Amino acid sequence: MIKLSVVVPVRDAELYISDALTSLTRNARRDFEFIVVDDGSTDATGQIIEDFRGDLPGLVVLRNETAVGLADARNLGTSLASGRYLTFMDGDDWLAPGYLGELVEAIERLGCDFVRVDHIQVEGRKRVIHRAPLAVRETVLKPRDHILPADVKTMVDYPYAWAGIYRRDLGELLTFPGHLHTAEDRPWIWRLHRQAGSFAVVSLAGLFYRRMVSGSLTQIGDARQLHFFDAFDLVLADLEEEFTPKAVRTFCALLAHHLELGDRFSPELRARFEKRGADALRRLPPGLLTAGRLEPERDQILQRLLEVR
Repeated sequence: MIKLSVVVPVRDAELYISDALTSLTRNARRDFEFIVVDDGSTDATGQIIEDFRGDLPGLVVLRNETAVGLADARNLGTSLASGRYLTFMDGDDWLAPGYLGELVEAIERLGCDFVRVDHIQVEGRKRVIHRAPLAVRETVLKPRDHILPADVKTMVDYPYAWAGIYRRDLGELLTFPGHLHTAEDRPWIWRLHRQAGSFAVVSLAGLFYRRMVSGSLTQIGDARQLHFFDAFDLVLADLEEEFTPKAVRTFCALLAHHLELGDRFSPELRARFEKRGADALRRLPPGLLTAGRLEPERDQILQRLLEVR
């Protein structure tokens, strides 16, 4: 019986996928499976994955001839999973030895729907531990109780799917909105916290997250960045009134952040992004926009945006 399924979507990561898969060999158990979704890679990623067939027990490989994007790649991997529990890893990250076993031990010890963990951010040789926002650890809690307050970083502001482990029988709650090519984890984490029954946070940091990777969507200013607006349309759709101020404030903060990084956009795309941002702000109830004010610099960015026609 498979206890844990690990879903690894990857595309054109020949520089990193060997590190990722080597770290999985150092976590392998007979009751673990590793589902790697090669999402239309055009470099040597596919061959490197094949080279691990003899070294990584439980390896399952799915190849998309045409890339479908991170969200659908994760969904395809999840559809093949047979484990009691599910976790994710991206193809340019890696895990500490024994980390997956510790994840399984944590969720079995606590007996909840999902467990969230810390992670280690990597930039070159620099390593920084990033903590999940909730200070209460090793305690089973209701996910809905940890969406608010609006003006404090909470668990819905820590959307990384790979920073946790989930009961696979959560089913649709673990499915990502497949039409999104960025920010797909935002509606995902909100739905999980609104609808799942129980969760906990533990002080475990064993995933190494590479930041500023060339080719990642966080570094590319193409039209896929417009999906940021679609993601928050999903967050706000049918959202309970009590949570709306939080969602609005988060949207405004991230919108200002995107605009601060606007130099990565072409002039044409920046104009489209600003237009969609201005339209989105104007649709918000004025009272919510005022109540969700940010620090002065970002407020000024949003006020300038409202002048866009």
